[in-house]
Amino acid sequence: MDKNRLSKTLSVALNIQITKEAHASQIYLSYASWAASQGFGGIANFLFRHAQEERNHMMKILEYILKRCGDAHITAIPAPPENPATIHSCFEKVFEHEVDNTKSVYKLVKMSFEEEDWATWNFMQWFVKEQVEEETLAINLIDKLKMAGGEKASSYALYSFDRDLEKASDKSISAQDVTTENP
Repeated sequence: MDKNRLSKTLSVALNIQITKEAHASQIYLSYASWAASQGFGGIANFLFRHAQEERNHMMKILEYILKRCGDAHITAIPAPPENPATIHSCFEKVFEHEVDNTKSVYKLVKMSFEEEDWATWNFMQWFVKEQVEEETLAINLIDKLKMAGGEKASSYALYSFDRDLEKASDKSISAQDVTTENP
């Protein structure tokens, strides 16, 4: 008796997403290492935390596949892209990567809807919400960098940004959680 509760197409797509999340972790890890080597310990700390968060996303999907009696496949991941030239470009690249990941998550949501796999559709809603948070966080950081001067930010502005990120929360408040008491 076949206990697998995932279609072949969803199983393949979920396994691809495992690799995407592992690649995202490597990208954050690479950028964190670069930031640390540039003397930006706070930014590096922030990016190291996000590398771990992406790995946790990978594990969520892997565990889901296993709980649905599917086969999880661990494959090689591509090398991270080249290091950014500036802190500003680092966060622009982070944002671009998150947008790409959002598209992949939406593809999985659409596939699960079309296949009427409501368990997978429901599981993927967590990732939809997470991607809203990730994109919002990246946008907010880019906006702060723009206020600090963007590519021409002064050393003092970058120092302040670095210190702020060292203590900053990794989460942003999503639109669903906003109330009049907690805007």
